[in-house]
Order: sequence, then structure tokens, then C-alpha cells
Amino acid sequence: MDDKKLAVQAIAGDDDAFLALMLTHKEALYRTALAYLKNKEDALEAVQEVTFRAYEKIHSLKKPEYAKTWLIRIMMNYCRDVLHKQKRLLLNEELVMQQGVSEDYTYLEVEEAMQQLTDEQRELIHLKYIQDTKIKEIAELTATPEGTVKTRLYKALKSLRSFIEEKGEIRRV
Repeated sequence: MDDKKLAVQAIAGDDDAFLALMLTHKEALYRTALAYLKNKEDALEAVQEVTFRAYEKIHSLKKPEYAKTWLIRIMMNYCRDVLHKQKRLLLNEELVMQQGVSEDYTYLEVEEAMQQLTDEQRELIHLKYIQDTKIKEIAELTATPEGTVKTRLYKALKSLRSFIEEKGEIRRV
């Protein structure tokens, strides 16, 4: 059964359809939570919490064909709330070295660059490149014209590129 049919049935109150919908998207939800929270246990807890929230609010899903996007959005909002509450600090290179993690800093550099973006820019990058959401779906999800989404995405990528290039020049010196 496809997403839209499952979502329509879930909206109508079919618990089995809701469960099937959640099982279909559990991996995408987990990856989203892990990308934000950086911790397997927190990510699993986030999936549980989002499942509960989605179950409570499934009747508010207006467009069943965007069920996955709707679920991802709930996850992103939940993760943002958790991060604001915890006020987590970014890992620095010294901490990584103390823990004996490999010397491949690419992931940390990308994370550091992502932290330089606004919440909106990070969400755009996440939706487009991590969740592989189409520009049209992002536009509908955020109630923003497609052209505006493209412009904002372009600016976010430009900021990322600029930050990474700047850091690269500093390290080469």
C-alpha cells in the first residue's frame, strides 16, 4: 500500500494504517533525529516521541501525499526543541583527540559549517540533501514560493562553501 492510502486511512482513525505509515518512515525519522541530536539513544527517544505526537495530530494532516514530509517536519521541530533545552556545545578538536576518534575531521568541519547557518538554512539543507525532498514539496511544506526556496537554498550552500573554503585556507597556512 502506498503512503497516500496509508495516510488517508490513518487520518480516518485506522491504527494499523498509522503503524504501517510509521514503520515505512522510521528509518528516515531516525536518520533525521541522529543528524540533529548526534546520539543514538536520544535519536531513538525522539522517534518514540514523534510517533506519539504524530498519532495525536494525524487528523491535522491536510495533504496525505506529504505524510513523510509532515513526519520529518515534526521530527525537526522536536529535535530543535531538545537542542534548545540542552544547549549543547559543539565538539572541538581537542575533545575528539582525547576520545581517540580518528583524525578525519571532515564530518566535524561540515558540522561546524552547518552551525554557522540559520535554523531555516539548516532545515533547507537537511530537507533537500539529507531527506532528498523535492523543491516543490519544501515550498508547500514551508508555504513559500518555489523560487524563494531555491534562492534560500542557493544562499545557504554559498555560505557553507564560503565557510569551508575560509577554514581550509586558515589550516593550510
